[in-house]
Formats: sequence, C-alpha cells, structure tokens
Amino acid sequence: MIKIVAKATVKEGKREEFIRVVQPMIAGSQAEEENISYNLFEDLDDKNTLTFIEEWKDLAAIDTHNNSAHFQAGVSAISDLIEGIEIRKYQLIG
Repeated sequence: MIKIVAKATVKEGKREEFIRVVQPMIAGSQAEEENISYNLFEDLDDKNTLTFIEEWKDLAAIDTHNNSAHFQAGVSAISDLIEGIEIRKYQLIG
C-alpha cells in the first residue's frame, strides 16, 4: 500500500473556492478501483492549509490516477488558488 500526503497552502480568500473545485476530483478518485481512501483534511491551526491524504493499492494505481481526467482537471482548477503544495509518498513497512 502507498500513502500520499499532499499539503496545499491555499491563497488568502480562496479556501472555499478550493474546497468547491476539488469535490469532483475527490469523488472521482474515491471511485477508482485501486483507491483505498482519498480525503481532504484541514489543519486545525491554519485553515488555509488543506491536505489530501490518499491510500492506493500500489504505484501503478497512482500512475493511473495521475493520468485520469478528474485528477488532471482538479490540478488545473487549483493551480491559481494555491501558494504551493508539498507532496510526499509513503510505503507501508511490514
């Protein structure tokens, strides 16, 4: 299993728009056969830090996801709404 933690810093005043435009990407990702979980979380100390926490069966599933129409549309939709994004991939040990 692979876990992805993608932490986005949303521009001031763009939080609600960000949450709205990522909903189709979240729903599409959750519907993918190889997806285990895909959710958006907010930082309790900074409401403009929104983090996707995802679990995928394997790296091939992530490749398929990254090339999906809903993911590509989501990435495009948020590009002007964020100051930056940090993406980390983790593999389960054991």
